[in-house]
Amino acid sequence: MLLDGKSAVIYGGGGSIGGAVARAFAREGATVFLAGRTRAKLDRVADEIRAAGGTAATAEVDALDEEAVDEHADAVAKEAGGIDISFNLIAHPYTHGTALVEMAVEDFMAPIDTAARTTFLTARAAARHMIPRRSGVILAFGGPGDRAAPVRDYYLGGTQVAFDAIETIRRQLAVELGPHGIRVVTLESGGVPDTIPEDVDGREALVELIEGQTLLGRAATLEDVGNAAAFAASDWARSMTAATVNVSCGTLID
Repeated sequence: MLLDGKSAVIYGGGGSIGGAVARAFAREGATVFLAGRTRAKLDRVADEIRAAGGTAATAEVDALDEEAVDEHADAVAKEAGGIDISFNLIAHPYTHGTALVEMAVEDFMAPIDTAARTTFLTARAAARHMIPRRSGVILAFGGPGDRAAPVRDYYLGGTQVAFDAIETIRRQLAVELGPHGIRVVTLESGGVPDTIPEDVDGREALVELIEGQTLLGRAATLEDVGNAAAFAASDWARSMTAATVNVSCGTLID
């Protein structure tokens, strides 16, 4: 198994992507520690993992709260003997469909503030435990987008800027943590239709938009994302850092 004996903290582990990653990590032998603000969602994912023979623990953690993040990381490291993998997959607030010139500054800044703060806090907490062991993997999700082919007529507000902030933090972390044997990698997506609730207005059109921009004629599934994350977190990818893993089905061309 790719992650046998590894300990992995997944922030936002009760969400669609967080849950898919958690299940993939557990399937590959990792002990997963699911953190988030909604206990019921975390427990649902943990129960699925345990039913499949995996090991999972849950904790209510506000990934924007510095003290809560640090205390949880300390507790995980004490229980597991360290932290091998940290992946932040919490949801960001967003206001879509409004042009920037019409948008309130609070709506524009909300995803940026959330993305930058939570990425910094959770990565810092994990790195402090990884440095003494001279190993570890910190994963991010998002990517910078394809500036050569912007999505027209669909306004993203501060969301893309938030992803750019994550990428800037990822690059700086990779440079600073590389000498300590710690890798930092982003999974880069062009959109995952499985994450869009069935009752969202315009869902069908949005799915068509995502799939229509791909080269393969289909978009990544949650299983695809989980599998790619398991590979990126494993020793099979030990030469990869300061890099992205492109799971966009060709929407984003490297």
